[in-house]
Amino acid sequence: MRSLASSMVLGCALVLSGCDAAPAKTSYEPQPYVQFENAEWTRDAVIYQLNTRQFTREGTFAAAQEQLPRIAEMGVDIVWLMPIHPIGEVNRKGNMGSPYAVKDYRAVNPDLGTEEEFRAFVDAAHELGLKVILDWVANHSAWDNPLTQTNPEWYSRTPEGDLMPPEGTDWVDTVDFDYSQPGLREYMTGSLAYWVREFDIDGYRADVAGYVPLDFWETARAELDAIRPVFMLAEWETRDLHAKAFDATYGWGWKEELQKVAAGEGNANNMRGYYAGQKVTWPHAAYRMNYTDNHDQNSWDGVASEIYGPAYEAAIALSFVGPGIPLIYNGQEADLDRQLEFFEKDEIEWKQGQYDELFRELIALKTKEPALWNGRYGAPLVDVPNSASDDVLSFVRGDGSERVFAAFNLSPRAATVTFSLERHTGAYSNAMSGEAVSFDQDSELSLAPWGYRIFRATD
Repeated sequence: MRSLASSMVLGCALVLSGCDAAPAKTSYEPQPYVQFENAEWTRDAVIYQLNTRQFTREGTFAAAQEQLPRIAEMGVDIVWLMPIHPIGEVNRKGNMGSPYAVKDYRAVNPDLGTEEEFRAFVDAAHELGLKVILDWVANHSAWDNPLTQTNPEWYSRTPEGDLMPPEGTDWVDTVDFDYSQPGLREYMTGSLAYWVREFDIDGYRADVAGYVPLDFWETARAELDAIRPVFMLAEWETRDLHAKAFDATYGWGWKEELQKVAAGEGNANNMRGYYAGQKVTWPHAAYRMNYTDNHDQNSWDGVASEIYGPAYEAAIALSFVGPGIPLIYNGQEADLDRQLEFFEKDEIEWKQGQYDELFRELIALKTKEPALWNGRYGAPLVDVPNSASDDVLSFVRGDGSERVFAAFNLSPRAATVTFSLERHTGAYSNAMSGEAVSFDQDSELSLAPWGYRIFRATD
């Protein structure tokens, strides 16, 4: 669904000077604010978004299943499938329609395959150690969803009494649900449980989660966890979603600040301020999803490599090394260089991409270094002041030998920097090359325009 990020992002405009920050905490226990335990397999997870329609020439579960070994070999943990349900025909957009116009919440889109083929996809993913989450559209359905006839009271109405799309949107191929109706809540919760219980899926990405009342999601999460632990990702940016309902929320603020920097409309202080705002206003246990591309951005905003320009590689690296759970959009590893059609068949062109090895290295680093794990399992970011603070973001995560030190030149100028304070000093290895390096308070580091260095402590 088209993102509404610009009107939802929490204020993250803190801009820090080079003053000394508070010492890093040595304990990363979950805050009481988050009242559930994340599934253990989510602690270092990386998400891969898969658009089944565009992923292969066939556009089916069976064809996508053949690519699962490659995805698993990359080191990915969670495969997020865009909505798999039949698509409405009334007021359909384009020839194939939007997968977010759901005609039947308990059926599979025949264009993608059969229920048996979907079950085989999930089983194959599990055999490879992958988890599978489904994109869930709780806020609205297709006009020709049978619920409009069997339970018309479940839908919102215009003042004239007519069915209506979600207010304030151009989603004219859908009609809005009314969550004041207990029957709708029971049906939708039961449908969420159906796919977990009957098809063994591992959780959900909730489309425009903030359009649906929070207490619905909290009740649904409790019922799903009663079946088995699940992972829940909300397309929204509100911290209260983490209390009882969602492991992860969209890091729209992260993306927007970094894109300002890439466009020359901001500098390293934008990201320094974003991370400081996260640290003091969001629960440490919350997973914030960082992404440089996804289906909305690609279809509506542009090609990621063009949006970020020469900052693209650094942006990808920061999405893994900074706090947050990273997302890879299908095709990024093949240097996806065009916008995919949203309402039509438009197959990804698969080729050996220059970023494939980068993703593999970053996933391996995140998996190996506990400081880089997600939410409660990882370490907070602690700023390391440097001599070019407007251009260079430098920080440590973790303590002692479980410590990562990183420096990102978020500018088109080369920089040679020194660092204040001792929190970065010690023996390290370059996380990408393995080269040994040692830092003391007099050490200098040279960074190319938009260059970065990531170091792993060795003592």
